[in-house]
Amino acid sequence: MTMPSPAHSRAPLTSPIDTDGPRVSLYTPEFAADPHAVYREMRRRYGALVPVDLAPGVPATLVVGYYTALRIFNDPDHFPADPRAWQKNVPADCPVLPMMQWRPNALRNAGDAHARYRQANLAGLEKVDQYGLHDTVAKLAVPLINEFCANGSADMVRQYAFPLAFAVLNAMLGCPAEIAQQAATGMAAIFEGVDAERGNQLLAGAMLELAQLKRVEPGDDITTRMLRHPAGLSDNEMVHQLGTLYGAGIEPQQNLIVNTLLLILTDERFGGSVLGGTLSTRDALDEVLFNDPPMANFCFTFPRQPILIDDVWLPANQPVVISIAACNTDPTIAANQYAGNRSHLAFGAGPHVCPANSLAYLIAQEAIDQLLDALPEIRLAVSPGELTWRPGPFHRALTALPVAFPQSPPLPQQS
Repeated sequence: MTMPSPAHSRAPLTSPIDTDGPRVSLYTPEFAADPHAVYREMRRRYGALVPVDLAPGVPATLVVGYYTALRIFNDPDHFPADPRAWQKNVPADCPVLPMMQWRPNALRNAGDAHARYRQANLAGLEKVDQYGLHDTVAKLAVPLINEFCANGSADMVRQYAFPLAFAVLNAMLGCPAEIAQQAATGMAAIFEGVDAERGNQLLAGAMLELAQLKRVEPGDDITTRMLRHPAGLSDNEMVHQLGTLYGAGIEPQQNLIVNTLLLILTDERFGGSVLGGTLSTRDALDEVLFNDPPMANFCFTFPRQPILIDDVWLPANQPVVISIAACNTDPTIAANQYAGNRSHLAFGAGPHVCPANSLAYLIAQEAIDQLLDALPEIRLAVSPGELTWRPGPFHRALTALPVAFPQSPPLPQQS
């Protein structure tokens, strides 16, 4: 994609937003096709802070420097996550508003409110039985594999990663199938930015129904534990906690599974050695979390007053977005050896670091291992250049991952 000419010099007292010059568009198919080339050009032209558009007419500052990102992550006083002052002037039909707007949850609050919501979320997540979750993923993966193993081909996005991530999250939340389906429809609309406001409403309605169900019929699940937390979350607050978990537990989890499978199937360092046992699936996951994290640009903050950082003034009440993908590949920290390296920012950092990163690793690793064990001769069915990435400023997501393999008999179902 062609980069615009620099809208400002990197001399002090400039701003990446208060400029009449062009900004880099993060929502185009051209950006989605090769974002790393764009990140390199961004860094060359602008340094660590880049003027971008998240959607038409929605300016932001994108952080592409690793150490600058860490400074912002760990300074919530100057970089709070509360967007309410910003969103006052954002139209209701803005396609990125549902992803960025204020909600009564840990992601979009600071201070005491953030602590209250985060503690309730931690209470729900900490008691997840990881050994039991391992078995849950295996039990849900086998029937999905059996649906396509005799065909000799499948789409790993539509037929495996999405339904598996969806089913595992529903199991952890104790969510019945009919409520879950409405939630999935709403979540998809929000991530795609297509009819996002209706998606918002569908998701909220499903989450309210789940919260009310669990008040009457509690279980050994995340939803019930959050409801029982001393924070005393209301139905409305529970809607937004559960919506956050759906946002984090389906689309990013699906993308992590798919992007890691793509690496394993296309990179000789991983393909032969993962299947042969030299490198683990966990090593492949780590490389993806560095190079193609499922949420490439995320972690929004909104400075309450103008602030000078890296010789650039960031304006008040305008979004500052961490480019996780660009920061992870910042030449100042880039390493050729990813095995065992956990210094990536794929799960954030600081007080808003993802509280479920160990669960995300476990689910993705088990999902991939189940597939490779069942279909060890699996291969990509098209050339890598034929794959297409879904446009959007936030995610790193393939439209499909077609694979082929020898036709195989169904696996025995786990009891």
